[in-house]
Amino acid sequence: MTITQDQLLEIEQARAQSYQTRRLVAPGLEEMLYSIIPVLDHGFIRVIDYMGNDEAIVQAARVSYGKGTKKTTEDRGLINYLMRHRHTTPFEMCEIKYHVKLPIFIARQWIRHRTANVNEYSARYSILDNEFYVPNPENLATQSELNKQGRGDVLSQEQSLEILNLLKRDAENAYQGYTNMLNEDGEKDRPGLARELARMNITLNFYTQWYWKVDLHNLFHFLSLRADAHAQFEIQEYARAMLETTKAWVPHAYNAFMEYRVNGTHFSKTALEVIKRLIKGEQVTQTESGLTPREWREVMATLEQ
Repeated sequence: MTITQDQLLEIEQARAQSYQTRRLVAPGLEEMLYSIIPVLDHGFIRVIDYMGNDEAIVQAARVSYGKGTKKTTEDRGLINYLMRHRHTTPFEMCEIKYHVKLPIFIARQWIRHRTANVNEYSARYSILDNEFYVPNPENLATQSELNKQGRGDVLSQEQSLEILNLLKRDAENAYQGYTNMLNEDGEKDRPGLARELARMNITLNFYTQWYWKVDLHNLFHFLSLRADAHAQFEIQEYARAMLETTKAWVPHAYNAFMEYRVNGTHFSKTALEVIKRLIKGEQVTQTESGLTPREWREVMATLEQ
């Protein structure tokens, strides 16, 4: 990850400041504010700002005048109840704003979550840095035969080396063409191409940056999908880093999320009937279960965990 001295100085200056406030704060997240959490080879996330904490969730649920119940156990129990029964509105009262640096192809996947406020670095006005994502060899794999969106077996060392060389060569050539079209050095008798046009030559593994602000309910939805083992590896890395910030921010809500959403499960009516029959000791096959082969495999995999 490349961070300039000017950027490091800016972060140090931001972290050196402190303010008095009457607002609810999260001490754990205060310690993380502005700090860089590295992700992938050149990426990162930073928490820039936030609003609310566990107490804000409780306060919203009870619509009280001040803090929620002073007994931590009662607050924790209420948050667990809200998460367990999917009462989402109180979680919407907390918000967080991230500064994220990520490959463009991951940004295009990420933006599918249309429940946040986003402001992205503009290559119409600024020049992109010469930074692009190159996977580690162990993350280069074939197309999965079972999942059209997933990866299969890891490539051999020889195949990986060929792919990595190709990725680097293409990215370097693309950036060279990009800078040539811009002509920022002012080569005589050759006007530079407009930045909004020159950027179309950049490949999808180049890095972009954005500010991403989201409420806690929609952040949990994002994390339930993107921190899941079935998500693409690269976005999983960002989601895992964000889980750590969530743990520091709203520890009771984080624990409830992990208990009921991440490590819990949900069964269809038909799947639940199958499970009841299995508990009674009945022999049930996929053919007679009423489940599709895929759902049958998913249910059996869950029960075997």
